[in-house]
Amino acid sequence: MQTLLWLAVLAGALLVLVRSADWFTDGAEAIGIAFGLPAYVVGVTIVAVGTSLPELVSSVIAVLRGNPEIVLGNVIGSNVTNIFLVLGVAAILGGRLWATWEIIHVDLPLLVGSAFLLAIIAWDGSVTVPEALICLAGTVIYVSYAVSMSLSREHKHTDIEQSVEEELGVQRGRFDRRTWLKIAVGVVGVYFGAEYTVRAVVELSVLFNVGTDIIALSAVALGTSLPELVVSVVAARKGNLEVAIGNVLGSSVFNSFAVVGVAGLFGTLVVAPSVLTLGLPVMVVATLLYFFMVQDKEITSWEGWLLVVFYLLFLLKLFGIA
Repeated sequence: MQTLLWLAVLAGALLVLVRSADWFTDGAEAIGIAFGLPAYVVGVTIVAVGTSLPELVSSVIAVLRGNPEIVLGNVIGSNVTNIFLVLGVAAILGGRLWATWEIIHVDLPLLVGSAFLLAIIAWDGSVTVPEALICLAGTVIYVSYAVSMSLSREHKHTDIEQSVEEELGVQRGRFDRRTWLKIAVGVVGVYFGAEYTVRAVVELSVLFNVGTDIIALSAVALGTSLPELVVSVVAARKGNLEVAIGNVLGSSVFNSFAVVGVAGLFGTLVVAPSVLTLGLPVMVVATLLYFFMVQDKEITSWEGWLLVVFYLLFLLKLFGIA
């Protein structure tokens, strides 16, 4: 009975966490556009933060509650889920995903760099404050690049900007004051969703007699990756294949740099054995596989199925079934 209760708490907390992050992101986007920011700048900054907000807040709370081992499990598990599951499902539903020149020659090397940097930092079993600052420096570099690329391509995307403004129901210089309420509710929901997610992970680890890192690598990583899954699947079904593939890439880079960097400022992050021996190597393999798959500028549906199979194998290895 207690197990079912905490499973329900985890599911409910993840739902609140993801939904609240979505409200916050929508509100922040609307305000950014209302104040005259280019739609693409809003996209690469606010959306990047918003889709990684569940991982970020739950990781900070995990450190503050004395469970720092959850952070690397959540981040690495989310990156594995993003590449194997989210990208795989998006490719299957979209038929194929196209990669642009920028994704192949600039974004992908940044993804590979962030993965290897995280692997090197975590290899000794901990992430210290100085190492967290290095990750934050990587965040600054990535965001600066994303904004500069968006500004240089802004004149090519006026039609997209108009559609974004119509979808959000805002105009430059004007916005509904209820947007502030939406952001406030989102912030409160994210906090309590993250708080009870961490509590549920701790309780379930005791009930199932497994480490909190195992649950973080699997259930929490899947739950906090739902925003990326929804965005990529919707984009793929609508034919916005660049958005589908770019969303996975940007979110994974942001997880490795910003989530680890911010959470690491609140204390040393412990890298659990399962993360070190399974999660970290699989994340590096997933990143390299992603890199090589898009060298021909596309990911086919057959490659998507292969990615999903890799994800299932990862879960089986994680729980000692295979």
